[in-house]
Amino acid sequence: MIRITATIALIAGLAACQQEAKVATTVQPAISTQNTNDTRIAKQVFGRLPTASNQPSAPVGFYSKGCQAGAAELAETGATWQAMRLSRNRNWGQPELVDFVQDLSRFAAQQPGWNGLYLGDMSQPRGGPMLSGHASHQIGLDADIWLKPANNLSLSRTDRENISSDRMDRNGGAYVNSSWTPAHEAIVRAAASDPRVARIFIFPGAKVEMCKNATGDRSWLNKVRPWYGHNYHFHVRLNCPAGSSVCAPQDPPPPGDGCADAAAWVDNIVNPKPAPPADPNAPKPAPKRELTMASLPAQCAAVAAN
Repeated sequence: MIRITATIALIAGLAACQQEAKVATTVQPAISTQNTNDTRIAKQVFGRLPTASNQPSAPVGFYSKGCQAGAAELAETGATWQAMRLSRNRNWGQPELVDFVQDLSRFAAQQPGWNGLYLGDMSQPRGGPMLSGHASHQIGLDADIWLKPANNLSLSRTDRENISSDRMDRNGGAYVNSSWTPAHEAIVRAAASDPRVARIFIFPGAKVEMCKNATGDRSWLNKVRPWYGHNYHFHVRLNCPAGSSVCAPQDPPPPGDGCADAAAWVDNIVNPKPAPPADPNAPKPAPKRELTMASLPAQCAAVAAN
């Protein structure tokens, strides 16, 4: 688990859900090798495709470097959910993800003050890098769940573009604020207890609060990881589906409940260490390189073309 350093503030990364661990497996080319010399910027390709590919469902590659074949579209509104920010066209995912968010929304609807869930970004119709925002969410197995209680499931498209989720943290993410309730904890616990889930990312103060309150079986806490900027939503990442040959799983979390690690994040927020003096002779950081089609798994050429 990556730890906070003295020179990184919690506010870094507010706009993006980042990769947390290395790829654990090698993705084998199984659909196409046509993108070997394809220098097109991948986000310009995948960010403009309006529909899913005409292929069997498959997450391709790693969460922050891949695409998705045969995606399913989450209905904009269901009995216990509403998809938000519809103009982004990011309410797509692998069938496992669509099933998961619907199941979790039904659980949320049983909590006091909640009629279900407001669902943020999942993936684009064919996954891949996005024109704005996330570094991950590329293979149809990531979803952002708003922390705002979904007490009105009759929001118009315009409403869904303009309302925002509720901030649940104070002191830069070190603690929960007064809006945090046992229902929030119950929903996160239900998500983390689901065997389909690999990890959940949320602000450090929420993890520490759940560590304080958890009773009985605490094994679910292992999947809940502190991460930058997740104070309006929590990010659910599913495991690669069983039998998938082209999905690269994330390394499992370290053993234990992770509570000491979350407490260390909080301590670094509350008592930050002074940054070391700048080195005037240090080279300038290299500019971020955009992912090209050639840098994605070979199968993504066929996903984009079908």
